Amino acid sequence: MPLPSVRRFTMQGLLQGWLRLALGASLLALTLATATAARAQGVELATLQVQRFEGALTLDFTARVSLPRTVEEALQRGVPIYFVAEARLLRDRWYWRDERVARVSRSWRVAYQPLTGSWRVGLGGLNQTFPSLSEALAIASRSAGWKLADLSQLDVDKSYYVEFSYRLDTTQLPGPMQFGLGGQGEWAVGASRVLKVELGTP
Repeated sequence: MPLPSVRRFTMQGLLQGWLRLALGASLLALTLATATAARAQGVELATLQVQRFEGALTLDFTARVSLPRTVEEALQRGVPIYFVAEARLLRDRWYWRDERVARVSRSWRVAYQPLTGSWRVGLGGLNQTFPSLSEALAIASRSAGWKLADLSQLDVDKSYYVEFSYRLDTTQLPGPMQFGLGGQGEWAVGASRVLKVELGTP
């Protein structure tokens, strides 16, 4: 009776298997990223920059928001919506996953006031009122001098980058509305970008 064959594992075979696995993971990540980008809509990042200011690394951004009809109708019915901006500062590392140096986020609340026919924007404990939705959205989609990290935390000899996103936060909608969103559809409003950080002398 013949003996069962023994499979030989060589260094070359192991390397080829690892490369196939890494390629498959990269293609999966690319597919997921493309699908996420395809679902995002209604936001154009007009400006996005980081700069050094008074001993800190700061971020400025301006977004142009065009709300789908479904979202506008919900606002008109008195449902407040929330926008969230998030920035992660990371340091490149060739030998391991990149190091997260800082993570910051801000949330704006936009709501319609039917008694006065005005729009209110809340950021933290501050609230402002505007006569139109377009003016309210203009305020809720920008930030200047937003501190990311102290320059003392950074090494000018290292390489850094920022992962930035701005989106409509559906997790803060009323519970019954969240159940009906499914794949989000028109509620998937947002945009994201990766920005390299230059730490040269200002």
